[in-house]
Amino acid sequence: MGKVITIDTEYANFPEVASAYLLEEEGHGVVVETNTTHAIPKILKVMESEGIKPGNLDYVIVTHVHLDHAGGAWALLEACPNAILLAHPKTAKHLIDPSLLIKSATSVYGKENFDSLYGEIKPVPKDRVRVMEDGELLVWKDHSFQFIYTKGHANHHFCIYDKKSNGIYTGDSFGISYPHLENGKRFIFPTTTPTDFDFAEAIHSLNLILDTGAEVAYLTHFGPIGDLKKNAEDLKIGLTLCSEAIQVLETIPKEERLFFMESKVKAMIQTLANNNSITLTESDWKLLHLDVNLNAQGLVYAFEKKQPKV
Repeated sequence: MGKVITIDTEYANFPEVASAYLLEEEGHGVVVETNTTHAIPKILKVMESEGIKPGNLDYVIVTHVHLDHAGGAWALLEACPNAILLAHPKTAKHLIDPSLLIKSATSVYGKENFDSLYGEIKPVPKDRVRVMEDGELLVWKDHSFQFIYTKGHANHHFCIYDKKSNGIYTGDSFGISYPHLENGKRFIFPTTTPTDFDFAEAIHSLNLILDTGAEVAYLTHFGPIGDLKKNAEDLKIGLTLCSEAIQVLETIPKEERLFFMESKVKAMIQTLANNNSITLTESDWKLLHLDVNLNAQGLVYAFEKKQPKV
């Protein structure tokens, strides 16, 4: 019998922030999500402990091109000579030629922070990439993977439904749930990071995930969760609060929009925590600071890109 192993990639040196997944069958493996270049030694170490040789890693799958999901793909392929990368067509394009990806992220984080967070990024060889179309099926061992395009968080995002486990690898399309914030309880909130947030598509993606009938969502941030119907209801509440905040941004001066939206994102997260009888501590909010800022940036960007050009 094979198994699914959750790997803590220790993104930005924090535990239980980002995960990769290793599926093992008959000494062969599939990795879903790679996190950054810094995470690849951790993934290879878990593969070794599970008896999977680098030459027996068959596929690497990334849900979308954001670097906390796909930044280390090139390095894992380099270490595993027979692995094929499975990606959305828009993701594949930017991993084969990551120059724009690197330029964009460096402009946001600065060179020093970029190097610290993501490390080196090299092009993925084109002949080791397979583009997966919406609804396409892939059989691996006794698994049947279905690739489902899920816009909303990003327009180059897909989820992977695994019929054998009745689980779905959701990337960022099914929100964020950090175990270390919750005192053993689970609550979930949406992620609306730049630059493709779309409220209607995000709701549609949640419905597509529920329609698979999956019993487990394998979140990238962080780990597997159940009770998908209840968690989807909470995500829809959070997304609605975000959408309502966008609608009043036109009344806020441009230089104040990010601060205003950060307050709205914090209020959204607090509402979802309260609805689940969870108290967030001061240290929790320190850990959530980056998510609050990035979510707010994404919502402001979503508003401003729809405004008429002057």
